[in-house]
Amino acid sequence: MAIAVFNVEGEFYAIDDTCTHQDASLSDGWLEGCAVECPLHAACFDLRTGRPSGPPARKPVRTHQVVVDDGQVYVLESAGVEAGAAGAVAEEVR
Repeated sequence: MAIAVFNVEGEFYAIDDTCTHQDASLSDGWLEGCAVECPLHAACFDLRTGRPSGPPARKPVRTHQVVVDDGQVYVLESAGVEAGAAGAVAEEVR
């Protein structure tokens, strides 16, 4: 599954990139503060918790731990919505 990484005023957040309401890429949505709005039906998700703010989405998206170390962004993939880290992905910070 794809993971979207968001930079909110220097703080990095990572969530599953697919809306739980329908298969839309959340990274194609609109970011406002710590919320991302799905481009299809305007479901909003809190980047910190993964929880939707209201309909049409009812299920949260998984959140993932993000660590920045020496210019690299590491995403520790969660096994479930409330689970711990299972893997890592790196991306250079620009």
